[in-house]
Amino acid sequence: MNTDTRIFIAGHRGLVGSACVRVFQAAGYGNLVTRSRAELDLRDTRAVEAFYAAERPEVVVVAAAKVGGILANSTRPVDFLLHNLEIQNNLIRGAHEHGVRKLLFLGSSCIYPKLAPQPIREASLLTGPLEPTNEAYAIAKIAGIRLCQAYAQQNGAKFLSAMPTNLYGIGDNFDLQTSHVLPALIRRFHEAGERGDASVTLWGSGSPRREFLFADDLAEACLFLLQKYESPEIVNIGCGEDLTIRELAEQIARLTGFTGEVRWDTAKPDGTPRKLLDVSRLAALGWKPRIPLAEGLRKTYDWWLASGRGTISA
Repeated sequence: MNTDTRIFIAGHRGLVGSACVRVFQAAGYGNLVTRSRAELDLRDTRAVEAFYAAERPEVVVVAAAKVGGILANSTRPVDFLLHNLEIQNNLIRGAHEHGVRKLLFLGSSCIYPKLAPQPIREASLLTGPLEPTNEAYAIAKIAGIRLCQAYAQQNGAKFLSAMPTNLYGIGDNFDLQTSHVLPALIRRFHEAGERGDASVTLWGSGSPRREFLFADDLAEACLFLLQKYESPEIVNIGCGEDLTIRELAEQIARLTGFTGEVRWDTAKPDGTPRKLLDVSRLAALGWKPRIPLAEGLRKTYDWWLASGRGTISA
């Protein structure tokens, strides 16, 4: 792959896709193809086929997906299963049928069993039950992995699959109904501080451990894999370090200046007890992340404030 390679980044307005655009362009890759949802409905098979026929991308990054936190996944499992299957099936099948040389499918660490041995190795896939609160999304992602591997086995396609850990960063979703834990905490603490609230109540016990990776680090790993990796075997992408949700909440409270009490509603679900990825496969290839959590949190919070969204919600 060279800097003139025609690369389609599906989902370029999302957290991961926008990071890929920034990082790829900074690395000199100027022949990027993007489409907004209004321009191309990735669930529309005919529209995707027409796009591939007209644009002829050489490389595809599948960063488009319907995503959300525990609340969204728990209340709309049909959407998370069906929409993601439609998006990825259209993109992966279309890539093969139109001669795409290389495709990178981005999955999620939630594909692994709820009680997988920690840190989670790639070999843990399909060795136990999934976390129920995001099972529909996980099943869709597992299907995408297996489809990429099937094309590699049957047709020799260079279709790769990478499993990122929990992501955050510039362009994140701060909607409290659909966001993941980290941006939700930033918004909750910021708005509580603006209102002068005495306390903030958070879901669960605060004891689950999570790993967080800045989205631009993920994008750099994606570019690295497209340049260096050709195996259909999945690759974990993470930082190799985790912390409790309670510790994360404390960091974010300090960052936003919230000085009130943090309470925990233990009647609400915790989700998976721990989710730390084994990143030795990627490390052995020569890649490691650059941005530590404290720096990434500051960049994310500053971006959100600068975007004009750091105001009290109605």
